[in-house]
Amino acid sequence: MFNTTNRKLGSVILVFSILFLVMSYQLPSSQFATVDADAIPKALGWILLGLSIILFIQKDRETEEQRQRRQIPKKEIGVLLIVALLIFLYISLLEILGFVIVTMLFIFVCSKFLGYDSLKSNIVVSILFPVIMYGIFVYLLQISLPKGILPI
Repeated sequence: MFNTTNRKLGSVILVFSILFLVMSYQLPSSQFATVDADAIPKALGWILLGLSIILFIQKDRETEEQRQRRQIPKKEIGVLLIVALLIFLYISLLEILGFVIVTMLFIFVCSKFLGYDSLKSNIVVSILFPVIMYGIFVYLLQISLPKGILPI
């Protein structure tokens, strides 16, 4: 039954999507909003459920070339672990330092670590992107993001 990678992965994603749907249906609803905050998580959960079923029933004959491409070199595993650590630090410091500062640091450090060497471009992007995103979310969409230590 679980003889192909698609079936194994489809089963894992199916279980995840069911748990995701159960949790999204537990989100509190608002009586003042036309489209509630739980609409996107519910829609994404149902899409994920459908795609996992398609992945499970899809026929796949795994070739030797596909098996070899799936192998991750040990050097790249270290890179993946460091990027995962950077993401964990980003999440941990988001409330403390705020969206703008943590996003600036994350973009700069992650880009530098992954080999992007243009210092000027890296600085410009790591400053402009979070500032523009903060402005769009807070002032245009009126969605609050963590301010942290900034007085904005």
